[in-house]
Amino acid sequence: MPRDYQSQSPTAFQRRPHLTKDGAWIRAFLKVAQVGHIATSVDGQPFLNPTTFWYDEDNHQIVFHSNVAGRIRSNIEANPKVSLEASELGKLLPSNVALEFSLQFRSVIVFGTAKVVTDPDESRRLLYGLIGKYFPDMSAGKEYREITEKELRATSIYTIQIEEWSGKENWEQRADQSDEWPPLDAKWFE
Repeated sequence: MPRDYQSQSPTAFQRRPHLTKDGAWIRAFLKVAQVGHIATSVDGQPFLNPTTFWYDEDNHQIVFHSNVAGRIRSNIEANPKVSLEASELGKLLPSNVALEFSLQFRSVIVFGTAKVVTDPDESRRLLYGLIGKYFPDMSAGKEYREITEKELRATSIYTIQIEEWSGKENWEQRADQSDEWPPLDAKWFE
């Protein structure tokens, strides 16, 4: 009989608890992860969108942006409960047992409530923070033009107030193998 996940925290019941990472690891990972996927849902229809993002550590929130009009904004205005996934993949891990094939990965899932930022000064601060994550050696007004009012009006800036998160890391060098089947040739582990 399956567990009752509906009445539990979204981070409850980790299937492989030895892979679970703590808050310090999660914060460090979010600072360097390149792409996140925002999950939204409206009227029972799930949506997933890739995006750049910034972990604003001082305010314990995720920042991302989209066009001023579109599915993401519409979905968030209808249902602000969202999640963000960010991951890093390593090498594929073969096994001599079908259910032990695996891959190296690091991942974080954030659960929270998203909102559209409407204050222009806060929007600028957040966008500069986002740019700074990906281009830390560049400065507004020096290497690139500062954000204009027109650009702000054409952009939706969002924050996700983090309510829960979970991090996992499986960076084993090999998948589990069985003594009940002939071992794999070395070529599979190169």
